[in-house]
Amino acid sequence: MATASESAVQAWKDKAASFARRELEPLAAEIDRTDLLPEAVVAALGREGFLGLGTPARWGGQGGGAREFVAVLEELAAANPAIAVVLAVHVSVCAAPILAWGTDAQRETYLPDLAGGRRLGAFALTEPGAGSDAAALRTRYRTVASGYELNGSKMFISNAASAGAIVLFATRDPALGPAGISAFVVPPGTPGFSVAQRFDKLGLRGSETTELVLDRVKLPPEALLGPEGRGLAIALSALAGGRVGIASCALGVARAALEEMRRNVRADDTEWKRQLLGSSYAELLAARALVEEAARRKDADEPFVDQASAAKLLASRAAVAIASRGLDVGGEAATRQGSAAERIFRDARVFPIVEGTSEIQELLLARGFLKASDGRTV
Repeated sequence: MATASESAVQAWKDKAASFARRELEPLAAEIDRTDLLPEAVVAALGREGFLGLGTPARWGGQGGGAREFVAVLEELAAANPAIAVVLAVHVSVCAAPILAWGTDAQRETYLPDLAGGRRLGAFALTEPGAGSDAAALRTRYRTVASGYELNGSKMFISNAASAGAIVLFATRDPALGPAGISAFVVPPGTPGFSVAQRFDKLGLRGSETTELVLDRVKLPPEALLGPEGRGLAIALSALAGGRVGIASCALGVARAALEEMRRNVRADDTEWKRQLLGSSYAELLAARALVEEAARRKDADEPFVDQASAAKLLASRAAVAIASRGLDVGGEAATRQGSAAERIFRDARVFPIVEGTSEIQELLLARGFLKASDGRTV
């Protein structure tokens, strides 16, 4: 994959910053209050080309790689992380696996509409009893005369209430383990498919999170994404890219928390507040370096799974730590419901949980480190 030029990355970063100031900052408090995803914002993401990042022009997209994408996500998340997460999910774990694993017919059906904002993308892996253990699925599929029938449920699925395409995973038989899992592309209007409930979350309000129910959902043979039995590989490859995106969203929240802290320090400048500001700035710089390195490696087709987990782990920690210090620096006014510091803290606190918990990232990193037994240095 060609390496993006610095000018191309900067151009997307500048475009996203302008969009965030114009379209997202004025709506941040209202989106948080109502927990609604404005259709006009999704349409604007499509018009600006953000929803088509990573999708080649052949399929209606803007091209570009991970470096451009993380630059865009950081800028959007600094203004409104819920909208940035909507974009991250749409591109990283819906459009990307369809591009990587789909047939040309599937790409033609879904990618132009996903890139143009006419469809929103979602990714349905997590279940009530299968969160961090992706191989423990209970949603079942079976072969029928018309193709496939799916039965089961999915939990905590982002974008699904408004989605026009969902990359969804089911098992032929749980006893088969990973070998039984396959991936499907499900249009939400399919009979038997329903949104059972939408969750009222602490933070990232405006990013829809729902429970899905599949009751004898019939899909044609062409709904199968990739080879049968390769679903877990598809899920894991998508999640690795998704962690880079979510890490950049967390980075944007950390930056917003730092900017809010700087405003409060300027209003009441003391040495201990400056120390908190300096410590937080160092954490932000370290997290950004990790995110950018993971994106660089992904674009260069180098191994990046460990770097993605490290970026997600430490960017999430930085967001929570800096937002927490922001409450200390802002004092009583910062803790009031509706203040910028309070909203940023609630948003930050979600990132250690979503897209693989911090504990799971630690286990994945330990596994990767222990497997590197060929004498390579760290």
